[in-house]
Amino acid sequence: MPERDLYSWTLMITCFTRSGELERARELFDLLPDKGDAACWNAMIAGYAKKGQFDDAKRLFDEMPEKNLVSWNSMLAGYTKNGEMQLGVKFFEEMPERNVVSWNLMLDGFFEVGDLDSAWKFFKKIPDPNVVSWVTMLCGFAQNGEIAKAEDLFEQMPSRNVVSWNAMLGAYVRDHQIDKAVKLFGDMPERDSVSWTTMINGYVRVGKLDEARQLLNQMPYKNIAAQTAMMSGYLQNGRMDEASEIFNPISIRDVVCWNTMIAGYAQCGKMVEALSLFRKMINKDIVSWNTMITGYAQIGQMEKALEIFESMGERSIVSWNSLVTGYVQNGLYLDALRRIVKMGQEGKRPDESTFACGLSACANLAALQVGKQLHHLVVKCGYVNDLFVSNSLITMYAKCGRVVDANLVFEDIKRGDIVSWNSLISGYALNGDGEEAVKLLKNMLIEGVNPDQVTFVGVLSACSHSGLVECGLEIFKSMTEVYLIEPLAEHYACMVDLLGRAGRLEEAFEMVRNMKILTTAKIWGALLGACRIHRNLQLGKYASEKLLELEPDKASNYVLLSNMHAEASRWDEVERVRVLMKESSTEKQPGCSWIEIRNHVHAFLFDDLAQPRTAELSSVLKSLTTEMRNTSYISTPYD
Repeated sequence: MPERDLYSWTLMITCFTRSGELERARELFDLLPDKGDAACWNAMIAGYAKKGQFDDAKRLFDEMPEKNLVSWNSMLAGYTKNGEMQLGVKFFEEMPERNVVSWNLMLDGFFEVGDLDSAWKFFKKIPDPNVVSWVTMLCGFAQNGEIAKAEDLFEQMPSRNVVSWNAMLGAYVRDHQIDKAVKLFGDMPERDSVSWTTMINGYVRVGKLDEARQLLNQMPYKNIAAQTAMMSGYLQNGRMDEASEIFNPISIRDVVCWNTMIAGYAQCGKMVEALSLFRKMINKDIVSWNTMITGYAQIGQMEKALEIFESMGERSIVSWNSLVTGYVQNGLYLDALRRIVKMGQEGKRPDESTFACGLSACANLAALQVGKQLHHLVVKCGYVNDLFVSNSLITMYAKCGRVVDANLVFEDIKRGDIVSWNSLISGYALNGDGEEAVKLLKNMLIEGVNPDQVTFVGVLSACSHSGLVECGLEIFKSMTEVYLIEPLAEHYACMVDLLGRAGRLEEAFEMVRNMKILTTAKIWGALLGACRIHRNLQLGKYASEKLLELEPDKASNYVLLSNMHAEASRWDEVERVRVLMKESSTEKQPGCSWIEIRNHVHAFLFDDLAQPRTAELSSVLKSLTTEMRNTSYISTPYD
């Protein structure tokens, strides 16, 4: 510029502060030859305040040679927009003069921190509230679910603009009061794109998709937000073709529109279509990439999920968690733990979701030492009071056989939920301590926590493992008669196992016959296991036939039946089951074992030649087996 005036300098300072480049803004401010106008000071103060640098903002504010009302409001906005309401109130009280903007800033600040009472007190003190004051108060009530108060305020408004009508409309939609929303929409003197979009979204929320589509067709000017809301409704209900009908004709799509359609395909498992759209998308954001990772993980294609992950330029914590969650969901627990380690090496700080997934992996691997390390990290990162993480810790310690430690975590939880109680009850069940599980159920009732279906599965399983037959029968009866919980297949499986282990096979079979729900493989499996223990071949054969009807391709069912015949020395039947197993083309999955040594989990897959020293390990194992056979009698149906 050949010459610059004060306006040029102030404009440049404002541009830098609004884009967050405060150092460059301050350089210009310091170089400014004439700082006599308050506008450049106000721009700099607003920049510092917006970034939460209150000390710098206040220092500059105090240095100002002459302050105007904009200066005071700029400083006040810094406090209120950053949730610093104590400082904001103090500053507001020190202001030599205030206008309606000052009062509105305070209202908005109180709503940001969820303090409705203080907001209402301030609103009533405003000398001359304008339409922004009324709308701010109305939106505050609406967004916090205070519909009745919002209605009263709406009726009291001296004048209403389209924003106030939209605020009330949005309140009804969020509260699923669709009939009131429809009436209000019909009464509106004027409507803008927000009005139409809000109403369409309202119909979508309550599942009235045909009404939403009808309204979209009536809309005088098509709006990308309204079209995306309609697409979202169709996708949530699996109506992919109709969603495509909306999506395909849209000429200019924003990133939300693209992501909505990609997520729809991903949620339905149609990853070919999702990938096709993903590749066509020009301005992909991090949500687009994360959606693809989650989609591939949901259908078990973790190699492709990893491929997408590795192709990302920038990864958020959600990206890492999507991959780790995918590994856990697909039983790849070692990969999940390795990825968490890699995450730390790249300087990414884990969050509650990361820890929950990592602890779940440790629980399934019974990797106690790694689980303990994660527990230390949980404490270090400040998530020790997170309920989600605490519940995962209970499960991890319980599955690693450390139910005492699980109980310590449970006792440290300030406000446990039903998941906390269920996790510990399941932990006692898993470790065969039925009495403690039953005791915990009683404590749960004393604390006023109502048990759910999962609770009773845990308690009944604990009774089964501990042989508490009468106690289990009594609890099962109370579940149906006192708590009015309809038994699921899991409850019946526990009861069949409970009666079966006690040798009461006829009662168990009678319970299965009188069930009101369809039998499952777990139920017949429990009965077959009991028959094997008590050598009831006749009932065992019947149970096995039913089991093989439901799971003809599961090798473990054939093995269980074969072992049962082998224990009775019925070798012809053993051979027949082997033939059946081959005819069904069932192949037993390779066995996998793991061991934790010096905080490292080592996995061993059956016949895995890639494993170092496999041949040497096999040779040593064969030598040991030979030595055992030479020194003692080993009864083995199979070699």
